[in-house]
Amino acid sequence: MRGWRETTGRFRMTCDLHLSRVFLGGLPSILKVNIRHDESGQWLEQSIRHAVGRADAGRPGVEAVLAKLSEVLFIETLRRYIALLPPKQTGWLAGARDPEIGKALALLHRKPAHPWTIAALAEEIGISRSVLAERFRRYLSETPIAYLTRWRLQLGAQLLTSTSNGVAQIAAEVGYESEQSFNRAFKRAFGLPPARFRNQSKSTHTRKRPEDLASFHRTT
Repeated sequence: MRGWRETTGRFRMTCDLHLSRVFLGGLPSILKVNIRHDESGQWLEQSIRHAVGRADAGRPGVEAVLAKLSEVLFIETLRRYIALLPPKQTGWLAGARDPEIGKALALLHRKPAHPWTIAALAEEIGISRSVLAERFRRYLSETPIAYLTRWRLQLGAQLLTSTSNGVAQIAAEVGYESEQSFNRAFKRAFGLPPARFRNQSKSTHTRKRPEDLASFHRTT
């Protein structure tokens, strides 16, 4: 995730195409959140306005501060949007709000290479395997292990396009015991083996279309 300020007076936030799908897929194309109702939101607004004023004055280092503040604004917007979801809402964002499923998602994201099983995940959270499986499926329409597989492959795709690490090293980093098993799973998910996916990504990196990036704007 990266934020910066444009000359148009907007903050632009770009998210990794592969890693951001899990949460951006549950957002509407446009959403409006008012941050002025509590002290934290007022502090954030005042901080952004203060930093913008200093940036316009040419103060050094302020653009870096604005980039970080725009990230904070993005996170605060997501947090408030999740809090306002209706009780029966499903999807990744609603699952993240649920106490147990939120813990499960946090564990899978924090330690994707861990040899998770439903039993181990349920024990870590403190609920039964059947309850975890049922509630996870209700929110995300798949099992925890199926979700973990998709997340590992998305991490692999991100590492292939952002690092020069070898395929075998990436396979191990995302939880695969062998390069061959990673290659097979990756090709099923993306239609290309990892090495060819990396080469094609490099050739198109400099000519990405606007729809290939997930962006967040706020007019100042």
